[in-house]
Amino acid sequence: MTVVLVGLGLLLLALLGAPLFAVIAAVALLGFHGQELDLSIVMIEFYRLADMPVLVAIPLFTVAGFLLAESQAPRRLVRLSDALLGWMPGGLAIVAILTCALFTAFTGASGVTIVAIGAILLPAMLQAGYPRLFALGLLTTCGSLGLLLAPALPLILYAVVAQHAGGAAVGVDDMFRAGLLPALLMILMLGAYAVWQGRRLPPRPPREAKGWQEVRAALLDVAWELPLPVIVLGGIYAGWFAASEAAAVTAAYTLILTVVIRREVNLRALPGVLRESMVLVGAILLIFGVSLAFTNYLVDAEVPARVFAFIREHVDSKLAFLMLLNLFLLLMGMCLDIFSATVILVPLLLPIAEGYGIDATHLGVIFLANMELGYFTPPIGMTLFIAAYRFNVPIWTLVRACVPFFLILFAAVLIITYVPSLSLALVR
Repeated sequence: MTVVLVGLGLLLLALLGAPLFAVIAAVALLGFHGQELDLSIVMIEFYRLADMPVLVAIPLFTVAGFLLAESQAPRRLVRLSDALLGWMPGGLAIVAILTCALFTAFTGASGVTIVAIGAILLPAMLQAGYPRLFALGLLTTCGSLGLLLAPALPLILYAVVAQHAGGAAVGVDDMFRAGLLPALLMILMLGAYAVWQGRRLPPRPPREAKGWQEVRAALLDVAWELPLPVIVLGGIYAGWFAASEAAAVTAAYTLILTVVIRREVNLRALPGVLRESMVLVGAILLIFGVSLAFTNYLVDAEVPARVFAFIREHVDSKLAFLMLLNLFLLLMGMCLDIFSATVILVPLLLPIAEGYGIDATHLGVIFLANMELGYFTPPIGMTLFIAAYRFNVPIWTLVRACVPFFLILFAAVLIITYVPSLSLALVR
């Protein structure tokens, strides 16, 4: 009875806004106490984090992303994309899609993308004649686009959690490869919709009218940033770097670029940027540590096995399970940030999904694709609130604006879910 009352009290604290790590830690401690196990198990899980070399990639990629966000790199990236693609029907919308996807891949946080790039692109899209609702919906949606592209932090975190919580053989490099084709599918589907919408707009001057000088000038302007995707994507996909090595090279290159070469992040501002990035890393590691302890409790209590037995009893079809999984993940994506959702849900879902014959790497892509949608799914998707603040519009205006984009990306998620070869082709 006491345990039930404490559990209800913890649930109430969570609903009232208590820090998530504190609630998870309390549940783990309560569970171990109920099993009469030593509570030092929770601290041992934090010690285990030191034995995970791949975790080095998380702070390094985070620093690189924050430094890029603080510099003028977003403006240069928009300029280059516009010079190359802006003349097409729907070209400026395609520029927004590609720019947001690439920037989110490096920053790993949709809020940063909207704040850094939304202010540049929204006025430009409105001036080009795009309907306001379309522009708002596109930028809000694209704030989380790119989480399946390397080196996005959620890909790294999923691989680490899968290895340590479920024992699944999922490498970070595997997740980087697995996310590429599904991410391109999402980009292409949104791009097709942008072209269809752009047919109604007055045509922009063709590239020849502008002259190739703008393209050349834009390329020269962004020349120092262009090697970054080559270093990360080329190095990892070609097998030259492990994820942690690519992270170290990326962080060092970005630091030298923004502080020494470009001088857009001065030495006085640098400690603030580093502090801000490490606050995010610290939050991730804190949640990760207590969640590992919570996972151990669940395994000891045989919770995944019981959940799997219950689901198996009521859901025979793998296809039906996958649909239920998508709906469940969408709901969780609205309520939890992607890092918390990964460390809490993946250990529960892995053994159940594997029981239905679902590959752990494919599950990771399904999981993260649904999290992308959850970011802007009403009523409490996180991106909706960030975009409402950034663009100074009511939440429900953004909800209406995001509906067509949600339907397009939900269709993409269904394709990703039911065509596993899309995720696994490059891995195998």
